[in-house]
Amino acid sequence: MSKGNSKRRADYIRPLDFKNGRIDMSHGSGGRASAQLIDELFAEAFDNDYLRQGNDQAAFDVTAGRMVMSTDAHVISPLFFPGGDIGCLSVHGTINDVAMAGARPLYLAASFVLEEGLPLADLKRIVDSMAAATREAKVSIVTGDTKVVEQGKGDGVFITTTGIGVVPSGVDVRGDRACAGDKILVSGTIGDHGVAVMALREELSFETALCSDTAALHTLVAAMVEEVPDIHCLRDPTRGGLGTTLNEFARQSGCGMVIQETVLPVRPEVSAACEFLGLDPLYAANEGKLVAICAAADADRLLAVMRKHPLGVNAAIIGEAVEDDHHFVQMKTAFGGSRIVDWLTGEQLPRIC
Repeated sequence: MSKGNSKRRADYIRPLDFKNGRIDMSHGSGGRASAQLIDELFAEAFDNDYLRQGNDQAAFDVTAGRMVMSTDAHVISPLFFPGGDIGCLSVHGTINDVAMAGARPLYLAASFVLEEGLPLADLKRIVDSMAAATREAKVSIVTGDTKVVEQGKGDGVFITTTGIGVVPSGVDVRGDRACAGDKILVSGTIGDHGVAVMALREELSFETALCSDTAALHTLVAAMVEEVPDIHCLRDPTRGGLGTTLNEFARQSGCGMVIQETVLPVRPEVSAACEFLGLDPLYAANEGKLVAICAAADADRLLAVMRKHPLGVNAAIIGEAVEDDHHFVQMKTAFGGSRIVDWLTGEQLPRIC
């Protein structure tokens, strides 16, 4: 997409060649080639009333309530991976960031940085994936922009998505609301996305296929806040994984966290791959899971409603918040010992989302 009005399809001499064509610098010039790319790819895939207006922005009405906005840049390598691609990932990631405030996502904006030489077939596959993800989530991309950089300076495509949503009355989900005695829940198995991408990069094969868990979590969150409006904290453990998310909560809330290794949901194939690759599943990225913290009295009800949802069937209560002046995150191991789950040092899995 690009700023400004686009030409009508009838103005073009021949349609884009989505089978053999490639992005060139003229597609980012703001001229006829840019307009053709918008019309024949982006506008057709993302079609809605707002985009059809051809403005540099989208004006829309919103329902009453607190507004939430989030933005995220997606730079994953490779662009396509088992279970997804950079397209659906860019939609899911921003929807989830908005939903982690307990909000209902309303609209998205999308910005593309395309590398000269990118096959149009790959770009169409990515855009079609984004369009399918927005239709499934019932969220529209209402504005956007496209730029093209010289070959060798863009690694194919970078996508930045921005989302806006509204928080229902009575919901106040924040990272600083955890307190001693609260229970910690996860919505399912951890590490699936990060390990699937890393196994693909290393060209590893396993008896069981490793797939990303990328998914939009807003319908799960809606069911959760309807049952337990006073959820204290929500977050999707993406880069840095569960371990990093718990450290973020501990620092924001000024308490400690203790989790139990024996109840952590980890797929056997993910555990085996992590052992082979020298990774810790606690720090592996997730793109379709969430961490919730709630009062102990609400934990069983919250767990039950999570397990009724297709994206929460493997949900589990994994630990609790505790008094701790040092704000440590600890894990009780399967052998009866204890280890500190510290902040991730360095980058265990670069270019993962």
